[in-house]
Amino acid sequence: MKESLLRFKDKQKYLIFDYETCNLNLMSKDNKPWQLAFLLAQGNKILDKADYILSWPDINVSKDAARITGFSYAKYNKRKSCPLKALDHFEKYLYDKKILTVGHNILGFDLYIHNIHRKLCGKTSDYSYIGNTLDTVCLGRAIKAGIKRQKGTDLLSWQYRLLNHRQKGLKVTLKQCCKDYGINYNPEKLHDALYDIEKNNEVFQKMLWEVEV
Repeated sequence: MKESLLRFKDKQKYLIFDYETCNLNLMSKDNKPWQLAFLLAQGNKILDKADYILSWPDINVSKDAARITGFSYAKYNKRKSCPLKALDHFEKYLYDKKILTVGHNILGFDLYIHNIHRKLCGKTSDYSYIGNTLDTVCLGRAIKAGIKRQKGTDLLSWQYRLLNHRQKGLKVTLKQCCKDYGINYNPEKLHDALYDIEKNNEVFQKMLWEVEV
């Protein structure tokens, strides 16, 4: 029934998050998350928001990552804080089954970075929240390519198929999504985790009216 769609559930809470990392190689031992930002939203209300710079003793940010994200060791050393405190705050919402988790390419990247964050804090892997995940890269591809979720199809498996969907000219970067929905953005601030989650929250709220989830 249409009433079961998320767009009509104004009491639903969403956790939108993003990591910034030392590089893009998920297999690299040097690829530590150095920024974690997240917000808890319910409709137009922001219930909580956090922006953590994660302190590690041997961080090594690549030149490309530093250029893209605006990372500097001076700013990092001034703002860095306890990564376990950040993780505990974040996971208070992440593992709440009543909250849906949202992010841009989180199924392809950030959920693995979260696991690295856990391991660096001495915790074991725990992907139990993944079934409550909505990836705006996948939703964007579904909307642009006209790919609907068939009745009875698992939401997560549908998104993973979309994650691997490639189509010439189909762009779903956060910058492109902002352009598509007429959302004002500053290109110089994109790839700052806090700014990205704020913009992605706006994008996601628009997407809900174009895709049936």
